[in-house]
Amino acid sequence: MNRDHFRVLVFNLTTGEGEITQFDGRDRVAGGSGLAAMLFSQYGQMEAPWDAVDQPLIFAIGPLTGYFPLMSKTVCAFKSPYHNQYTESHGGGRSAMALRFANLDALVIVGRSPASCFLEVGSQHHRVRDCGFLRGKDVLESGKILRRISKGPGHRSILRIGPAGESGAAIAGINVDTYRHFGRMGGGAAMGVKNLKAIVLQGDAIFPLPQETGYTKLFAEVHRQVTASGMMKKYHDLGTPANLRSLNELHALPWRNLQATADQAVDRISGERFAEDTLLRNSACSGCPVGCIHVGFVREKFMADHRFLYRQVGYDYEPIFALGTMLGVTDSFAVLTLLDLLEKSGLDAMSAGVALAWATEATEKGILSTEETMVPLVFGDAASYQQAARLFGTGANAFYRLLGQGTLKAAEVYGGKDFACVLGQEMAGYATGEVFFTAQALGFRHSHLDSGGYSYDQQHAEQNVSAAVNFLLQDEASRAFLTSMAACLFARGVYTDAILAECLQSLGYDNLATNISQLGRDIQKLRWQTRIASGFRPESVTIPKRFQQVTTWKGPVDPHYLHLLQTGYAQAIVTLADKQE
Repeated sequence: MNRDHFRVLVFNLTTGEGEITQFDGRDRVAGGSGLAAMLFSQYGQMEAPWDAVDQPLIFAIGPLTGYFPLMSKTVCAFKSPYHNQYTESHGGGRSAMALRFANLDALVIVGRSPASCFLEVGSQHHRVRDCGFLRGKDVLESGKILRRISKGPGHRSILRIGPAGESGAAIAGINVDTYRHFGRMGGGAAMGVKNLKAIVLQGDAIFPLPQETGYTKLFAEVHRQVTASGMMKKYHDLGTPANLRSLNELHALPWRNLQATADQAVDRISGERFAEDTLLRNSACSGCPVGCIHVGFVREKFMADHRFLYRQVGYDYEPIFALGTMLGVTDSFAVLTLLDLLEKSGLDAMSAGVALAWATEATEKGILSTEETMVPLVFGDAASYQQAARLFGTGANAFYRLLGQGTLKAAEVYGGKDFACVLGQEMAGYATGEVFFTAQALGFRHSHLDSGGYSYDQQHAEQNVSAAVNFLLQDEASRAFLTSMAACLFARGVYTDAILAECLQSLGYDNLATNISQLGRDIQKLRWQTRIASGFRPESVTIPKRFQQVTTWKGPVDPHYLHLLQTGYAQAIVTLADKQE
C-alpha cells in the first residue's frame, strides 16, 4: 500500500519507454479525481489542442480500491476532443482492480506511437506492442483477439477503441471489458490520436489484506449494508431501467428529441419489459456484490438452415433513453440491436442516440435530407436507424463524420441549434426541469452525476436560485471526494462521511479520514481550476431553446428562472475557482 505517496507509471508512446514515478500529495488530493487533476496540472498542456502529441491520457484509482465493496471505478482524464478542455470520464469493469494489482495508483500515457499499438501493463512489466492487424476492427473483435494473445495470471482488464475512436470522433468512447465504458467526452479519440488501439492491464501482483481485526469487521459491516439495503434490490433486479416508468409518470422522460416528456408507449420499453423479454444474466464490476450490469440478447439469422446467432448486449437506463424513447423506438430488441451496432463501432451510445434524434427532427423540418443522412430518418423507424447506426459508426460520409464531432457542430453547419438537445454534451435522460438543465450544462464533466440536480427538481417546486446553486455546489463537493475514492456513485447512500472515515482509518489513512469535508471542497476547487485553465468559460455556456419548451410535473419550464440559475451557477463556479484559502 502506498500510504504516503502515489505510485504512477508514466509511459511515453513516442519512445516506447515507461518509468515508475512517486508523487507526493496523498493528503491533498486523495486519489481518483483529485489525483487525475493533479497529474494533468503537471503533464497537461493547457494552451495546446487536445490532439497535441504530448497531451496526457490519465487513468487513476483511489485509496480504497480493492479493499471495500463498490470501490470499483477508474477515473480517465484527458483534454477532450469535444470541447478542447480538461475533462473526466468514469468507468468500471475490472480496470480499477487490475490497476490496484499492477501496484499502481495511476497510469499516465503521453506521446504518440508511430503505428497502431497496444500497451501492456503489469506489476513487473510494461511494454508496447504493434497491432496493425487490429486497425479498423470493432471493439468486440478486438477484445477477442487481445484475450488470446495477451494471456497471464491475475486480474486482467482490456480497454480498447473501435473505428470511431481511430478516426477521431469526438463522441467516441473507450470500451472496458465489453460491458463498461469510459463513454463520455471523447476518450476514444484521445486514445486513437495516439495510435493506441488498446491497453491491457494485467493485475498480477499479490498483496496481503490488513491483518487488524478492525478492518475485517468493518468490511463485513459495509458489505452487509450494501447487500441488505434497498440499493441491492433496486440495482440488481431491474437496475436503472426501472427509472423509465417513474420518469415517464413525472413527465421527465425525453421522447422524440425532447418534443415530449411522457408517452403511453413506455410500457413497451420499460425496465420490466426488458427484464421479461431480453434479460439473460447479471454481471458486476470487480469488487462489487450488487451486480447492476444487465446483459440482454439479440438474435440474428446467419445460416441457410435457419440456425440463429445470439449476441449478448449490456444495457441500462441511459442507452434505453437515448436509443429508445429519444428516437421513438419502442421495441426492446430493436433498442439492443442499435446499442450493439453503435458500441461495436466505439461510439458513445448516449451521445450517438441524441445526435440521431436531432438529425431526425432536422429531417422533419427539411433542414436535412437523405443526401446527408443516406437513409430516411423517421421517429420510431428502427430499421432505418439500424442502417444509420452502421453509417454513423464508420463515418460513412461528411455529414456523419461531422455529427461525430457533436450535435452542435453539425447544427452550426446545417442549422437547427434551437432543438439540439445538448447540455455541455448530448443530454442525459432526465428532463426534470431547470435545476438539472443548469447542472448538466455547466457541470464539471457535463454529466447527470456531477450533482443531484435531477433529484433536486423532483423535490422542489419552489424557485429559489440561491438554494439551488448552494445545493449544486455542496453536492458536487461531496461527490468529488467519492470520485477521488473512485467509488461507484450508486453507493453514495452507504458511504457516508462517517463510514468513509472508518474505512480510511482501517487502512492507515488517518489524515484523509479526519479531513473529508475540506478535502472534498479542495478537490472540487482543483478540478475547476484545471478546467478553467484549459479554456472553460462558464459564462459562455448556452442552453438551447428546446429546454425552455419542456413541460414537467411542475408545469412548463420557466425561461427566466432557468436564466437566473445559469447565471448564478456560472458565477459561483468562477468564484470557487478564484477563491483564496
